[in-house]
Amino acid sequence: MAAKKRNQKSSKHRKQAVSRSRRAELQFPVSRVERYLREGGYARRLGSSAPVFLAGVLEYLTSNILNLAGKEAQDKRRKRIAPQHLETAMENNEQLCPLVKDDNKSLVDETARPKKK
Repeated sequence: MAAKKRNQKSSKHRKQAVSRSRRAELQFPVSRVERYLREGGYARRLGSSAPVFLAGVLEYLTSNILNLAGKEAQDKRRKRIAPQHLETAMENNEQLCPLVKDDNKSLVDETARPKKK
């Protein structure tokens, strides 16, 4: 009888592992965000929902910036989003503008102008 029970248990399929990103319906990797938070040493302890929340915030900001940049590219009749579209979209938005103040060095300026020898 014991052999029959073992065979029955082994024939059952295990449930597929579901990632935390999939559970939270996010595209950003929750596990990687958690790893960066732990390696960064921002706090001694880290709650289980903190990396999920941060991944959600990052995904939200990214989607909004890309949406604005896509509209900017479409206004200029381009099919691809260029770094200039990202920069102008962030500068034109009053909520995102503080992230790219004049204090910060623009990567677009560095890549657009070739270095002179």
